[in-house]
This record gives sequence, structure tokens and C-alpha cells, in this order.
Amino acid sequence: MEQINREQLIKAGFSEDILPTKLEDKNWNVGNYTSIWMGSVHNIPNYIAIGGLFAIGMSVGQVFAVIMTASIILAAAMVLNGHAGSKYGLPFSMLIRSSFGTRGAMIPGVLRGVIAAIMWFGFQTFAGSQALSILIGKLWRTYLTLGGDWNLLGLSLPGLISFLLFWLFNVALIFGGMGLVGKFANILSPLVYIVFGGMAIWAIKLAGGIGPILAYTGAGVSGNKVIVFFAAVTAIIAAWAAPIVNVSDFTRLARSTKDQAIGQTVGLVVTYLLFAIASISIIVGSEIAFGTPIWNVLDVVARFDSTFAIAISVLTLCLTTLSVNVTGNIVPAGYQLASLFPKKLTFKSGAMIAAVIGILVMPWKLMENATSIFTFLNIVGGLLAPIAGVMLAHYFVVSKTEIELGELYSKDGKYNYKNGFNVNALITATIAGVLCLIGNFVPLLKPLYEISWFVGVISAFIIYIVLQMRSIKSV
Repeated sequence: MEQINREQLIKAGFSEDILPTKLEDKNWNVGNYTSIWMGSVHNIPNYIAIGGLFAIGMSVGQVFAVIMTASIILAAAMVLNGHAGSKYGLPFSMLIRSSFGTRGAMIPGVLRGVIAAIMWFGFQTFAGSQALSILIGKLWRTYLTLGGDWNLLGLSLPGLISFLLFWLFNVALIFGGMGLVGKFANILSPLVYIVFGGMAIWAIKLAGGIGPILAYTGAGVSGNKVIVFFAAVTAIIAAWAAPIVNVSDFTRLARSTKDQAIGQTVGLVVTYLLFAIASISIIVGSEIAFGTPIWNVLDVVARFDSTFAIAISVLTLCLTTLSVNVTGNIVPAGYQLASLFPKKLTFKSGAMIAAVIGILVMPWKLMENATSIFTFLNIVGGLLAPIAGVMLAHYFVVSKTEIELGELYSKDGKYNYKNGFNVNALITATIAGVLCLIGNFVPLLKPLYEISWFVGVISAFIIYIVLQMRSIKSV
């Protein structure tokens, strides 16, 4: 692999955070990747998304098929887009230059590393803060009534306090660095399965056994069943639309491509299998037992009789949400802001700026009902899927997995394209993005919007290759 002069690049204004990973720092193995995604799958928004599938009328079998199909496609996308990271040690903020150009990279970088990351950060922080409110409320009975009817833009005083507390926990992990995140995930993974296994057993007993849960048919979905199925798969994958784009921020630490490929596949497919069993048992079992649909897993936990059971369950939900929030949102936001302003910001200062903005976006508005999360997921998927499509097409088809590092860190190298912009990549992302989201405004094209992630990746992949090949022939 091509060598670069690190000292020279640092003098030129590049921070150590966005240079290729040193060989001695590439130490993540299969276990690390398995652990980090195991902790990330079991989080509150993921459970809410599954609750939403039952809310639209799906049966147990349909929901299980959706989850497993999504997990396989997701693992493939993560492994493939993580290849460049494991091979070259590149963070997303620099890798994206190879396809979009040295200046053009700012556009997808801002979409993923700033806008999507901050929106997701705020959303995950609020979800975790709700769990924290339940825990504090059980230990301090009057906590949930503090402030009476007072609210700040729809958020009560207890809700605001819990939100800010959980926000501070996220900030603490930022300053601990990626090493602490990896150790945190290793400790968390066993706890996740103990707690969610216990919750699943509890729900099965409440429902009168596994039979009633398996027999649950749901109200039945309306519309084209194929479109509904892939729309549901899209909702699962769209929750990962951002990590798919910047997965190289994690695979850059891999000992080898084999390590990240096996680790991510096991960590996602096996974990989603267990997640499917647990989430279906908890959501359906509690609905059968209580006679009312419960789409938010936090409402299930709040019904537990044992204070200890509530405490350990809520604590685990908080920790898993904290884990995915840092790995999936704050890390890319920090790196992206550091690459946009390399002389003024480091990863940590960039991450702090993102964390502050995450408060200002009022994320509590995204959890007002059972299906509002799908609108959010479709929009995020529609914005980011075209970027993933361009990246995959450029790396595997156009560049044939070869990247010239010296050129990548040069202002006037081959990746400068035309004045720093690869026009073909920008045109592709725009067209694919319109195809993804236009269905939200044109009823006739709504099916495209409902499967926005697939539309974005596939259309961008094809359009980019066609445009690049035409450009090569015209030279």
C-alpha cells in the first residue's frame, strides 16, 4: 500500500484524526466488530420501529421475515462499504473525496456527518432520556411531577432534566475516545442478552406461552404486500443508513478485511435473529397480556412489578442507546467537522459542537406516535442512500478497489476532478435523491418513497457508472 508523509500532511493542516490509521493502531478483531454492533442493535428506536410494524397490521411471521431480510442486506452493505476502510485505514471524511472530489466531499459529508448524525444524535438522546425518566421516577416517586404543567417547547421539566443528564453521559464518552467506546461495547454485550432474554421470557409467560404469540396475526396490512414488505425492510435498514455511509470510520481500525467482514456479519445477522425473537416476544406478548397495543418498549418496562427488574432493564436500554448514539452519530459528526475545519477543530471539539446542536433540533417531536419514526427514517434513508450507491460504484467498479493516498490528500491531485468537484457524483446523488423523496410529494410515486433506501442505492449505483463511463469515453 502507498505510503504517505504524515509529518508533512500535519504541517499542511491535516489533523492526526483524519490521516490513515497507523499499522500499530489497526487492532480491532472479529470480536470487536461483533460486540459493537450487538450493543447497537438492541436500542430503543429499533424496538419502536418493530412496534410500528405491528402497528401497521403485520403478523409475527411477516415481522420476523422483514427483520432477517433486512439484517442480511444490511450486513452486506456494511461489509462492502467498509472494505476501503480496512484496506487503507481511511476515515469516511477522506474516503468520500475519492468519489465526490476534494471540495465536493463537503456536500455528502455535511449530509451524513453533520445533518443526519445530529438529527439521529438528538433522537437517540431523547429516547435514552425517556428510559432514564422511568428509572429516576421509580427511585424518586415525585420526580415525574416536578414543575407541574410547565414545559419547554413540549418537553416537561422532568423530561428536560433527564434529556440533559443523558446528553451529559454521551459527552463523557466523547472525551473517553474510541478506545473507551470499544471497551464499553465489550462489557455491554453480555448484559444486553441477559436483560432482553429475561424480558422476552417475562412476556411469553404473560401471554400464556409461545403459542399465542406465534398465532398472533395482526390486523392485516393494506396495499400492495410486496411494497409493504420492502417498505418495512427499508425502515430497518434506514435506521442504519448513516453508519452504512461512514462505516470506514470503524473498519479503518480493523486488523484485516476478513476481521471486519466476519465480525460485522456475525454481529448484525446473529444479533438481529436474537433481536427478532426478543422484540416480537416482548411487543406481542405484552399486547396479548394487557389487551392493548404497546409499540414503545419503554411502556412495557414501566408495567413491570419489580423495581429491580425495571431498574436493570432501563439501565440496559440506556446503555445500549448510549452505545449506538456515540458510535453511529457522534463519531462521524466529530470526524466530519474536523475535516471541514482541519486547522480549527479536532474530533473532540467537532463532536461537542454536534452534541450542542443535537439539543436544539427538538428531537422529542419524532416520538409522538407509533409511525412518525417511519417518516424520519424514509427521509434520512432517501438523503443518504444515494451517497452509499455512489461510493460503492466508484470504489468497486470505477476504481476497482484502488485508491492513491497521496492524491487523496492533495489539493490538486486526481481526486480534485474539476475545481474540487466530481460533477458526475453530484448529479447522480441529486437525481437519485429526487427519486427517493419525490413520492412524499407526488402520490403516484409514493411507492418509491416507501422503499427510498433501495431506490437510492440502486439508482445511484447505475447512474454513476453510466455517467463515469461516458466521461471516460469522451476523454
